Amino acid sequence: MSDSAIPLRRRLGLPLLVLYGTGVTVGAGIYVLVGSVAGHAGMHAPLAFVVAGVVMGLTVASYAELCTRFPVAAGEAAYVQGAFGSRLFSTVTGLAMIGIGVIASAAVTLGAAGYVAQFIDLPRSLVITVIVLAVGLVSAWGILESVLLASVFTLIEVSGLVAIIVAAVHADIPITGTLFTMPALDVATLSGIGFGSLLAFFAFIGFEDLTNIVEEAHEPERNIPLAMALTLLITTILYVLIATIAVTAVPLDQLAASTAPLSIVFHELTGVSAATIAAIAIIATLNTIIAELTMATRVVYGMAKLGDLPSSLGAVSGATATPLVATAVIVAMVLALALLAPLERLAELTSLITLVVFAIVNLTLLKLRFDGAPAPPRSIRVPIWVPALGLATCASMVAFAVLK
Repeated sequence: MSDSAIPLRRRLGLPLLVLYGTGVTVGAGIYVLVGSVAGHAGMHAPLAFVVAGVVMGLTVASYAELCTRFPVAAGEAAYVQGAFGSRLFSTVTGLAMIGIGVIASAAVTLGAAGYVAQFIDLPRSLVITVIVLAVGLVSAWGILESVLLASVFTLIEVSGLVAIIVAAVHADIPITGTLFTMPALDVATLSGIGFGSLLAFFAFIGFEDLTNIVEEAHEPERNIPLAMALTLLITTILYVLIATIAVTAVPLDQLAASTAPLSIVFHELTGVSAATIAAIAIIATLNTIIAELTMATRVVYGMAKLGDLPSSLGAVSGATATPLVATAVIVAMVLALALLAPLERLAELTSLITLVVFAIVNLTLLKLRFDGAPAPPRSIRVPIWVPALGLATCASMVAFAVLK
């Protein structure tokens, strides 16, 4: 059998899917960007995460229906093709998703390098190169092996956040006072929360990666939507608690200026060396890079199978059951971007492109529903106001980012 004819294998059950989704989401955001969000939203950083989570929740529901209508690795590109019948629109959407995976991987690589710098004094470019190449090899190794490693990393990274929460409780940090503080209704405060929520939105990126491994999941019609919902619930609770603790325990200017913000928070709460949390943060960020690389390569694979990209990019290795050529291309793009661009700019750009794609996803579901397109018997069906409100909120955040 030629490489182009080898299918992906269904090897992932619900527990691994939830760990995969949670791992990519948690590692990208809270370990890397909590300081940047606090720098814009101030003491209202927890509210910025709530706003981002609500917007994300609407789109999660739309994805849940679409991924059961179109259970293929091309994800968003396949949804657009199915709704609009436009090869150009489908290709542009797929390329945008690949761009998200590449840019997000580069951004998180910079976050990982910031934590690595606390342990070793090496040239930043060398650290970045080693991180990207090592993670690329893991991604090429195999989907089950990649997700198993990511799942172990997820348990470790979540334990780091739980350790911070426990330390905050023992230190009697007034969490509820910060959490339920209402913001002043002035332009500066609301603008800060708005931009903070745009950055916080980056912290929730990850659940949609699950749609692109649908061809490797057991019972995808049931497990993929459920894994998405559980991922969003788990990450929202963790983010809001950690953001509340961070802005309460550490001066905002110090938090915003740090390249390793949660290390500072942990040290402030416990007086213990921040090395443990820094080590966990490295694992968390590596976990996210693995998942983002996997997502991007699966979109490339899916688009190649649809004929939107060269067929060589859809070749699956008989030895690893992974698309090796696609993986090599994505790794090269991530490395180049990580060496050239700053973290916050990459995070902002990732959030903006993701919001545009999410708006398209909600629009796609609206088109399918208004056209009366038949759905498979086991597909999920959400109320029509969900994609409508999802489209409105995503479009509003895009407009705010462009006009700010």
